[in-house]
Amino acid sequence: MIRYLLLLISMIFSVCATAQAESLPLMPWPQTLVQQQGQLQLGNKWRIAIDAPEQGEIKSVLKRVVARVQQQTGKKIQWKLVAKDKANFIIITKNTGLISNYIKDWDESYQLNTSVSGVVLSANHSLGILRGLETLLQLIGNQQQNIQLPLVSIQDQPRFKWRGLLLDTSRHFFSVNTIKRQIDAMAAAKYNIFHWHLTDDQGWRFESKKYPKLHKLASDGDYYTRAQIRDVVSYARARGIQVLPEIDVPGHASAIAVAYPELMSAPGPYAMEYRWGVLKPLLNPANEKVYEFVDGLVAEVVELFPFEYLHIGGDEVDPEHWNTNAQIQAFMQENGIKDSRALQAYFNQRVQKILQQHQRKMIGWDEIQHKDLPKDIVIHSWRGPDGVSDAVSHGFQAILSTGFYLDQPQYASYHYRNDPIPPKPVTITVAAKDALASWRFEMPRKRGKPVTGTFSVIGEGNNARVLVDFTGKSRREATLQGYDKKSAQFSLDTWMGPVRFKVQFVEQKLRGEMLVGNAPYAISGEKITDNFSLQNEQKIQKNTAQKQLPKSEQVAHLSAQQEQLILGGEAALWAEIADEHSIDLRLWPRAFVVAERLWSAQSLQDESGMYHRLNFVAQWAEKSVELQHKLQQQMALKRLLGAQASATEIHAMETFMQLLEPAHYYHRHHEKSAYESYSKADPLNRLVDALPVENEGLRQFNLLLAEWLINPAANAQCDELKAQLLVWAENRRVLESLLTKHPQWRSLADNTDRLVGTAILLLDKRAQNSKLSADEREKIENMLHQLRQMDQEIIIALVSSLEKILYSFT
Repeated sequence: MIRYLLLLISMIFSVCATAQAESLPLMPWPQTLVQQQGQLQLGNKWRIAIDAPEQGEIKSVLKRVVARVQQQTGKKIQWKLVAKDKANFIIITKNTGLISNYIKDWDESYQLNTSVSGVVLSANHSLGILRGLETLLQLIGNQQQNIQLPLVSIQDQPRFKWRGLLLDTSRHFFSVNTIKRQIDAMAAAKYNIFHWHLTDDQGWRFESKKYPKLHKLASDGDYYTRAQIRDVVSYARARGIQVLPEIDVPGHASAIAVAYPELMSAPGPYAMEYRWGVLKPLLNPANEKVYEFVDGLVAEVVELFPFEYLHIGGDEVDPEHWNTNAQIQAFMQENGIKDSRALQAYFNQRVQKILQQHQRKMIGWDEIQHKDLPKDIVIHSWRGPDGVSDAVSHGFQAILSTGFYLDQPQYASYHYRNDPIPPKPVTITVAAKDALASWRFEMPRKRGKPVTGTFSVIGEGNNARVLVDFTGKSRREATLQGYDKKSAQFSLDTWMGPVRFKVQFVEQKLRGEMLVGNAPYAISGEKITDNFSLQNEQKIQKNTAQKQLPKSEQVAHLSAQQEQLILGGEAALWAEIADEHSIDLRLWPRAFVVAERLWSAQSLQDESGMYHRLNFVAQWAEKSVELQHKLQQQMALKRLLGAQASATEIHAMETFMQLLEPAHYYHRHHEKSAYESYSKADPLNRLVDALPVENEGLRQFNLLLAEWLINPAANAQCDELKAQLLVWAENRRVLESLLTKHPQWRSLADNTDRLVGTAILLLDKRAQNSKLSADEREKIENMLHQLRQMDQEIIIALVSSLEKILYSFT
């Protein structure tokens, strides 16, 4: 009874929080917000009082704020400094100064109050003032009339200290102006760390005085000068953001190999590398000159980057060149180093001591974790929650990026459901009386090893529970959509995105598909023989025997103290399929969603409210910080259609694109690996490159569809759905002239046309409460299976909508 009462109370609070969250377009949402009735008429004449030990920094910030308000509203703001008793905008802080180089000193908390008499923004440090001003700018929004504010009392501070965004400038180079635009947007989203991925196999991107061959021979001329780096660091710090440089060692080192092959583990020759993927060149840990090289580089880096941490990469080391180098093998034998894993640990320990000599702390990817490294290093996990759990259970600090990879096209809701705090381990005991069926599965991919694992169904029918064990991952419980002796459907979030299993059981065999994100992959497998821990018949009769689930990866149960070692997380944009022309379209507005997950309360989980606010914030950011996510899509479309395209043709193409999505996860990479060069030579100027990750028009259609399917007798909703389908159907005729010029899109257009026509027919049948014959259902299912396949790295998103209508028939 108490359990259900607590559940009811939590639901009531959730509903109240959701209603309030939807009322104001803020993202990240504050920790505490109380709204009163009424409005503050702030207008465009601001009388500002600053109560601070030093006003220069805040004055500079205010100039930027005023310029942004003018961009947002189109109104010229007249402002002047006055005494407190004459002010309608008061700023109070005890401490001023740029963001500290040390995380322990960061205080980003603030209080923002608006009343009929004015605005009061207070904070312990001017860093909190910066965060509060971003909230104020969102409250102002894009008002075109007199500037007015809701009456609110906000108490706010971040949930996590470390809230970063990684930008890969090695695989594709980005101009300084583009980087500054991302920093402006990061500040608007309350990020505090710009993780600058400066080196990788495909290019060395910063000027080195001590080792000039790096930028002269291994950059194709695209690198950042020391003056440009100082400029970016200064620009970021003025906006409350520290810059974390990443210099990859010992792997991802092809660029180093081009410049200084004598430092490598294999003789070469080496040339500029343009392929993607994990490549083989490695620094030679047995060569003392390598450590002199690292020391010289670190000395240069610390001159340019004042932040206390330096990221060494350390991931994806292919040991082949170490294993085939006689000198390295002899070195390992002499020093008792048993394998390549231990050799990398030796290398990292040497590097860590160099960093320590330069007053820097080490951060690196999962692979650097080792018991002999000091506990003040940070493990940056691309392997997921299990990696975070492993790190903090061994006393290391950790941050998470899995689930926040924005180079992967994924719905914003997926990123929102991820969290730096790992989910609790799944522990379940299966009694002898419970039905249990376990299956082994395999999903081949076009690149890399197959995805394998097991799943177990406990119980019968739609009340059953499903546990999934991906190989190398800890156990997760899935959401069951349906189960009988012949088939099962269930879904869960994974490192690949949302995954839905749709499988059939034929005797002891399994077949079907896994929908990974929005793309299907064939799956096959077999039943695992039931394994009972039975000792005697008496136990069977008492139902005390336990059935055994398949073996699973063990993961630590984290204490509250261990969870404190999780510093936060980072969004990431790896740049294989992002360049100067598409970076905003790839990153934004989804990066606001990750920012909210890292700043706001963990209990804030309402996806509907998130999308509601995200749409407002996306429009706000276009004006406030001049983000180009919409502009880049428009420019990509113009390049596709040519300068002579008419307004009618452009509109027809935009309407067509509402039905399409880029393939999710790394499916696009896998397609390029199978059918193209999987390198920088593959063009990024196709239809798929002009598509947003998520189309708001289709999302709204699906929301209305879900609502209507609850009550198909609702004629108004049915009419609205049908009207939109008819718009898409009619658009096919207008699109024809473009298809003559661009025949590569005809298959997509024909298939969307088939789907739209079928959706109209099914909608009518469902509204009339008609039945579907088995043959009709089978034909439509076969069509959906066929049309769900990737075409030019694109998925027709309407397939999922049509599937919902189809499976609503009884």
